[in-house]
Amino acid sequence: MRKISFTLLLWCPGLLYAQQPVRYVKPIIGTEKMGHTYPGATVPFGMVQLSPDTDTIPYELDGKYNPDVYKYCAGYQYTDRTITGFSHTHFSGTGHSDLGDFLIMPTTGPLQLNPGTADHPENGYRSRFSHANETAEAGYYKVKLDDHDILAELTATNRVGFHQYTFPSSGDAHIILDLMAGIYNYANKNVWTFVRVENDTLITGYRQTNGWARTRTLYFAMTFSKPIKKYGHRNYANDVYKGFWRKFNQSENFPEMAGRQIRAWFDFDTKAGEKVKVKFALSPVSTDGARRNLEAEIPGWDFEAVKQQSQNAWNKELSKVAVKTIKPDDLVNFYTALYHTYLGPTTYMDADGGYRGIDQLNHTANGYTNYSTFSLWDTYRALHPLFNILQPQRNADMVRSMLEHYNQSVHKMLPVWSHQGNENWCMIGYHSVSVIADAIMKGNIKGYDAMQALEACANTARYKPYDGLEWYMQMGYVPEDKNGSSVSKTLEYAYDDWCIAQVAQKLGRQDLYKEFIQRSLNYRNVFDASTGFMRPRLSNGEFRKEFDVLSTHGQGYIEGNAWNYSLYVPQYPAEMISLMGGRKQFTTHLDSLFTMHLPDAFFAETEDITRDGIIGNYVHGNEPAHHAAYLYNWTDAPWKTQERIRMILGKMYKPAPDGLGGNDDCGQMSAWYLFSTLGFYPVCPGSTEYALGSPAIQSATIQLENGKTFEVETVNQGEQNVYVKKAVLNGKTLQRPFIHHEDIMNGGKITFYMDRRPTK
Repeated sequence: MRKISFTLLLWCPGLLYAQQPVRYVKPIIGTEKMGHTYPGATVPFGMVQLSPDTDTIPYELDGKYNPDVYKYCAGYQYTDRTITGFSHTHFSGTGHSDLGDFLIMPTTGPLQLNPGTADHPENGYRSRFSHANETAEAGYYKVKLDDHDILAELTATNRVGFHQYTFPSSGDAHIILDLMAGIYNYANKNVWTFVRVENDTLITGYRQTNGWARTRTLYFAMTFSKPIKKYGHRNYANDVYKGFWRKFNQSENFPEMAGRQIRAWFDFDTKAGEKVKVKFALSPVSTDGARRNLEAEIPGWDFEAVKQQSQNAWNKELSKVAVKTIKPDDLVNFYTALYHTYLGPTTYMDADGGYRGIDQLNHTANGYTNYSTFSLWDTYRALHPLFNILQPQRNADMVRSMLEHYNQSVHKMLPVWSHQGNENWCMIGYHSVSVIADAIMKGNIKGYDAMQALEACANTARYKPYDGLEWYMQMGYVPEDKNGSSVSKTLEYAYDDWCIAQVAQKLGRQDLYKEFIQRSLNYRNVFDASTGFMRPRLSNGEFRKEFDVLSTHGQGYIEGNAWNYSLYVPQYPAEMISLMGGRKQFTTHLDSLFTMHLPDAFFAETEDITRDGIIGNYVHGNEPAHHAAYLYNWTDAPWKTQERIRMILGKMYKPAPDGLGGNDDCGQMSAWYLFSTLGFYPVCPGSTEYALGSPAIQSATIQLENGKTFEVETVNQGEQNVYVKKAVLNGKTLQRPFIHHEDIMNGGKITFYMDRRPTK
């Protein structure tokens, strides 16, 4: 993706009540500082993410990329004071974007089909609003639209958004359907849109777009709680050819609307306080599929019942972990993070299992849920490992979805970054391999064939045209003069290859084990002993002469620099430490990462990093060094892991308007928080081992899907007591700062005895 990281903004707590016997605090439902998380209505892993959008910033300005659009990756920007409408699809915490489909806006007064501007909302259909009149809860959103005196309320099921608009008395009440609106929008993003008025309450249609997903069609069915008085549309595309449809007056009360740039309107008479409700269903297959989704999920018009159903779904998922914390803020942080991790991946199929594949054919998911929105460069690190504990059945279905992607792929590649029936090829690596290996190694093999999964992983890793792989296989590294970000790619390919080797060994495929375990050692080929860093290498075998260990641009890395990326050998941490001079020297080196000061020039050359996401030169706002603080566990100073983790938790995660130190990246930042606050972390997914840190809770009980529970307990916990004096697992004192996956899944209890002084 060219995934960029800015400070996260969390906001507007929503009250969430769990089922007995646990009552939960308010997760903070909201948006990052740069607008990368949305505050809307959805259910866990829901296909519909119904949320307000606050501006119409275009992707293109004067023929060039408009950097301001980056603030609107999720459509909503907290500092804005106007709302343009409520659209049904959004990404959570990504650094690139798409979606924002089917924007609806209720208005009163003279019909205005232009959105207007933030400075003069009265010139369009947008409206001013105040955060004082705004509520965001899990599964529910409410806001007063001041310019139109309308109270807007939203809730959702998996595939249906439910709107409830309380109007004033008006003979000019409108509900606008803007099919031009979108996120990361530009003039030619819409390929085609179509609307069909089936009767006086039911509307169907679709939208085809060419964006991050370059071939995407999404269908809808929309129904109103009262009959339409009149309706119409305007096509803003200046098409020379208009065909013989011109014999009709299509602008008003004509039941078919088609074009590239359409805004439609539907009129009603309303009494003071009258609620006009809209149910809006999505389908990746057809308008009939959308209509059937609507009938299956919200057959009636009871808004409060659907809201309660949505919040019950959230309570069911959030109640899988019950925690007690030192401070109330920590409790809010915990459930905010847990909420974020359940926003995606998203369901991508109709209620009957139908979905559109990446081959642009319709398929049926039999016996599993098909998922989309795989931000794998981010989420393989902690989110999917978290799912192997909290959501193993869903994660198995996600693996199955990846394998079906592979089967449909003309390249015979597993997904890299995919959404809504498309591969967008964003970022680097082939980290589906990591997700699949982690599931298989942890015994989460449900509904798919592990041997076929292994073959898919191996074939993906051998696809020569992909991103320097031909050179990597030929030379043992990606040469920088042949393919950029070469060091990052070499290191990440080597890790993924190790994952393949582990599965091959487990399944008895020694041929594949030998092939990929050898490839997993390729990290050595970009290590420069003269500098002590991983360094870009050229096709002639020489290291590139120009080399800046602090710069993030043009140095062979992506979203990181030599200091952070040189630590990325998660499959062989002990060997990496030896390569870098041994435990003592490495400990000093790692200390420097957290304590050094970056010059202002570092920030002058980049738009994707601010000091908010950095501690010293440790970049928590981006993912490549998320494991770094745990590396002390392989040295003689594991107590420094404990110290660093608690420091990162305190600095990077707060229940405040600037609460997170980077994009949530589809849940990865939040998953890091959850693991770390519980006291253990998957440094190397694909391994069954977790490195211990310093738990920041008093206690936690995890309700496992297999019916067992795993408890985390702390003794002598406190804000100053960040060091672990000893850890006891099921009555036995641990001799090493590690536990294994089976220790958790078999149920039991780990007790951390905390102290204010390190145990060296």
